[in-house]
Amino acid sequence: MPTIIATDREGREHAFAADPDASLMQNLKDNDLDVAAICGGCCSCATCHVYVDGEWVSVLPPQAPDERELVQDSPHFRDGTSRLSCQIRVTDALDGLRVTLAPED
Repeated sequence: MPTIIATDREGREHAFAADPDASLMQNLKDNDLDVAAICGGCCSCATCHVYVDGEWVSVLPPQAPDERELVQDSPHFRDGTSRLSCQIRVTDALDGLRVTLAPED
């Protein structure tokens, strides 16, 4: 199982074994991180917004236009690192992935 390192909104790091084949959003929720995910992972709300550590940006698949539009509309948007965790499928290739929860909108 790949290990994900997530920093919560208080700056605390959480390392956990992630379920491959599930979304990053679901893994964050399953590990008690405060991700609202109001739409349930349908890429329609941006309440699962995270910042991906710079070294991992190129490892992830590119953003779909819908995802890009949603994160760009956030007041907490960071060009290049803002992603919706519901759109990131966890795989073994993401072992060691580091993300930070974006502030709530």
